[in-house]
Amino acid sequence: MTRALCGAGLFAAFGHAPAVFAADYQGEKVADFVREMTQDYGFASEQVIEVLAQAERKQVILDAISRPAERVKAWKEYRPIFMTDSRVAQGVDFWRENEAALARAEQEFGVPAQVIVAIIGVETFYGRNTGNYRVIDALSTLGFDYPPRQPFFRQQLKEFLLLAREEQVDPLTLTGSYAGAMGLPQFMPSSFRAYAVDFDADGRIDIWKNPVDAIGSAANYFKQHGWTAGAPVVARATVSGEQHSEGLTEGLEPVLKAAELRELGWQWSTETEMANDTVVTAFRLDGTDGDEYWVGLPNFYVITRYNRSVMYAMAVHQLSEQLLQARGAQ
Repeated sequence: MTRALCGAGLFAAFGHAPAVFAADYQGEKVADFVREMTQDYGFASEQVIEVLAQAERKQVILDAISRPAERVKAWKEYRPIFMTDSRVAQGVDFWRENEAALARAEQEFGVPAQVIVAIIGVETFYGRNTGNYRVIDALSTLGFDYPPRQPFFRQQLKEFLLLAREEQVDPLTLTGSYAGAMGLPQFMPSSFRAYAVDFDADGRIDIWKNPVDAIGSAANYFKQHGWTAGAPVVARATVSGEQHSEGLTEGLEPVLKAAELRELGWQWSTETEMANDTVVTAFRLDGTDGDEYWVGLPNFYVITRYNRSVMYAMAVHQLSEQLLQARGAQ
């Protein structure tokens, strides 16, 4: 069967359009987008128009995306959001309930079970908070009515319609965050198409309600972004001398070699294996007891590829450590 749907075939997969449309995304506003989907991806124009006509512009989405992404600026305020007894306890429960899938994912992709659980725990509290916005509403609103990031979200809208066609699902029923992130691992449509896997081999990929597919998909994402099995993630450091601040990394990408960082006055435990030519990230966090200095290794950078935030990556890492400790104590 061909994946390119045309004529009545599109709504055979997408569902039937109602008689009354929201009319937020019709006419000239979406003409270029419809033309591109028709010419470049083989969709029938009238059917793309019908799908978009059922999308609703949501002011609440525009309000949410306009707020600062990380309102909590200090690590001492950010960390307690995720390091809670309930998040650890329910993470251990999630681990126990999905033990076989997590063990298989660790074996196939090299990503530790506790890291996969931590990602899902930070993203959606193990599937409890996956978002209640229709993805078609989120991506249409941001793709047509949010100029600062319009190209990105319009591309995600394209990916979403392709996803719906490929997976033979109704795009009007799928839900996610206000930004269009979906399911337990909160994949954007482009990430879904690139990294989501049918980990339980039932013939379909379901990251919304199937934790097995969500686990395999998150693990595959990490593996494809360069996760190294058995390698450390971060090292706690101490600093000395007048040059240590020169080692602080401005961006997320590793740029300094470990030997260069040592020369600037950074030291860390010998328990963390780190060759002199290992390229690392060095950063300082505002902790409860003052400044904390950390060295992020390549696996730390992989976590930041999931969400481009040092504090996010640290939260995932430290939650994974707490999960491993709690599970071992039971």
